[in-house]
Amino acid sequence: MYKRALVPLDGSPVAESIIPFLVQIAGPLDMSVVLVRVLEPITPIVGDGTQPVVVDDLPARTRDAEEYLAPLAATLRAYGIAASWAIRRGRPDREIIAAARDAGADLIAMSTHGRSGLGRLLFGSVAEQVLRSADVPVFMMRETEARLAAKAAAQRPEVVRAMAE
Repeated sequence: MYKRALVPLDGSPVAESIIPFLVQIAGPLDMSVVLVRVLEPITPIVGDGTQPVVVDDLPARTRDAEEYLAPLAATLRAYGIAASWAIRRGRPDREIIAAARDAGADLIAMSTHGRSGLGRLLFGSVAEQVLRSADVPVFMMRETEARLAAKAAAQRPEVVRAMAE
């Protein structure tokens, strides 16, 4: 069975929606979890044509990623799940696959943003690229921001009632 799952996170609630599922299965399966955040390179922007303006502050973005991943890993550990995290830089699909290899993961578990049509054409699908290229099984959970909002509202009916008034 699966012993180590790699979980790519992009900082969005949609990506994080895979975590409750992992909490349910990781303990009984004695599975460890490796959280990974991929920082995509930011291309310098040319200002007035004489000096390029570099907008990528990699140390700050790395620090932000650490501050994002560390508490999530701590939460998993609080549930008795062995959890670690890593930060990578590059193209997300390639780095996710490389991170799975480096971590010895035998499963990649991720949420997909559920884009279709024009949104998928414009933004592509990292999840689809990972699914097509991974050497290990990929578990994908489709989630959308609208469905997450509906779930949150259902958990707080008093908020829904207040908004309706």
